[in-house]
Amino acid sequence: MAYTDDAVLAKLSALNETQESIVTVAQWVMFHSRRHADRTGQLWLQRLKDSGSNKRLNLIYLANEVAQQSKARRKDDFLIAFSPVIAEATAQAYKGATNEVQQKLRRVVEVWRQRQIFEAPIQDAIEARIEELDKSRSGGKRPPGSLFSSNVANVPNELAPLVEPQQTITKLVLSTKTSLNAANQDYDKLTDASAVVPSAPVHAARLNGLLKTLANAEGAVAESIKARKILISALEKILDTNRTALSNEEHLLVKMSNRRTEIDGKKKDVEDSIMRGFASSGSPSGSATASDGSPGVGHTPGTPPSELDRPEVEALTPPGYPQPPAAEPVPELDLSTSNGGSNERTTTQAPIQSPPVAGSDLLSSLATSNSYGAYGRSASASSGSSVKKRKLNQGEEFAGFGDGGDAMEGLDADVAEMLRQGSGSGA
Repeated sequence: MAYTDDAVLAKLSALNETQESIVTVAQWVMFHSRRHADRTGQLWLQRLKDSGSNKRLNLIYLANEVAQQSKARRKDDFLIAFSPVIAEATAQAYKGATNEVQQKLRRVVEVWRQRQIFEAPIQDAIEARIEELDKSRSGGKRPPGSLFSSNVANVPNELAPLVEPQQTITKLVLSTKTSLNAANQDYDKLTDASAVVPSAPVHAARLNGLLKTLANAEGAVAESIKARKILISALEKILDTNRTALSNEEHLLVKMSNRRTEIDGKKKDVEDSIMRGFASSGSPSGSATASDGSPGVGHTPGTPPSELDRPEVEALTPPGYPQPPAAEPVPELDLSTSNGGSNERTTTQAPIQSPPVAGSDLLSSLATSNSYGAYGRSASASSGSSVKKRKLNQGEEFAGFGDGGDAMEGLDADVAEMLRQGSGSGA
């Protein structure tokens, strides 16, 4: 089937709500109408205006399918063709529709924003038209469940005066572009030199229609110019406010910089005076702390205070006990035998290890000269000479302990008896 207006309108009239029908018509449009995308957009909008509520939803679904397929294939012909008319068509389908249909249309518009099907100004214009319809239906108040209620709420207060003029311009741009396209097409047809000139009544009627189309386009352009002047005026007010604020902030910047320089100089002077005081008031002992424990004049936070002298501690070692005087060595007897059995007494001096006790000198001497001859053996072994035991009687053994007196004098009787018995058994 060749591309004609009647063929396009026939395909659009046969469209139903099934997915198969929408996909089939979308493929036919994209295949046969690619070179006539602008004309197809105009015919699509005309058919949407002439249809009922459910049929309009199907036509929006068709536009969604064509737009998304074009976006995926990177073919912008239909995106460019639908952009001038999509906001008006969506508003036309949304107006007077049931709540169920409106929710479906909201979902389609939300998908367009999420997938960035149309450019941001086109998307904003679509949502603005829907919000206007919601306001008019709810008495000027935005319904709480509005899908696009957060767009204006996120605008800063300083930019709030720009929102309405910008939305107006966005809407006028689309309508102006649509009016201009229609006026240019009609003008080209009627002024084409190669076209066949119709009869006078028909020609007059077409010229009259062209005048209306040109008047509509002229009025749309005038409205767009007016809206842009309002927006520029609001922008100039914001610009003047920001220029004044900028001048004040630059003055404050210079002021704060000068104050910072001044305070920095004062800080350096105070630090220099502290260092000079530290150098002039240093104490010989090097102590940097005051009597109350606080840092003194010569102590700076960066240097630790010097340690105090250690106090003298009394030694805990007990005093030594007095040592007794050294006692004189006691002569000891060395009994040895010389030539002819003559008796010789040799005395050796051995140091006494323990201090003498009263009455013990005689006992020690007696113990060393007992009848067993232990002392004689040890003495002879140390001197390297042979020692020969000899038998002494009781009188000779104790002859040297007195001037012919009794050697046992002064001893206990039992002790003396034991000594005598020991001497006798040794003999």
